Amino acid sequence: MEDEVVLLDFWTSSFAMRVKIALGEKGIKYKCKQEDLFNKSPLLLEMNPIHKKIPVLIHNGKPISESLIILQYIDQVWNHKSPLLPSDPYQRSQALFWADYIDKKIYGIGRRVWMGKEDQEEAKEELMQCLKTLERQLGDKLYFGGQNIGVVDVALVPFTTWFYSYETCGNFSIEAGCPKLVAWAKRCKENYRSVSEALPHPIQIYEYVMELKKRLGLV
Repeated sequence: MEDEVVLLDFWTSSFAMRVKIALGEKGIKYKCKQEDLFNKSPLLLEMNPIHKKIPVLIHNGKPISESLIILQYIDQVWNHKSPLLPSDPYQRSQALFWADYIDKKIYGIGRRVWMGKEDQEEAKEELMQCLKTLERQLGDKLYFGGQNIGVVDVALVPFTTWFYSYETCGNFSIEAGCPKLVAWAKRCKENYRSVSEALPHPIQIYEYVMELKKRLGLV
């Protein structure tokens, strides 16, 4: 019997994009259900009653929440191809450390940049410092996972489709400060269909950001 896999999604969510990349890498068929985050569905509230957030992966009726936990679940359940996490315990711990670093930093700081409030300049500096830290961690490797993408690549690359919005709202250039990181993002999209299919066009993200800013009374 084929597994039933459903993803509760919102198309601009970098966290949901991660899950789509992982499912794509594993070749897993799934249904994608878009959520209205201003009017959450009964299914979302039932499947994630604690945080009431997407993404939620529903596998044969059982919900898994929080994107990094979902990535680990996908890697363990469908372990026949394209491993996302190293098998070596130490390397695995380091990959999870950097994925957690991305989780704790990029979204919140990036939000402060595109919202354009009084702390925008400070947020821009913080964002560039975080991205430079990640660029140093990448080093001269093709991917954070080495020769192939791994969990750190999957955790970070969805945010790169937001770079245009950060840059346009903040009037700065990420590529000028982090050229290797931008080249890595392009490499991920060019070489991995799972990435190119999961990431919306940056202009679509920017249009959404401008609509959201209007809705929030920021413009």
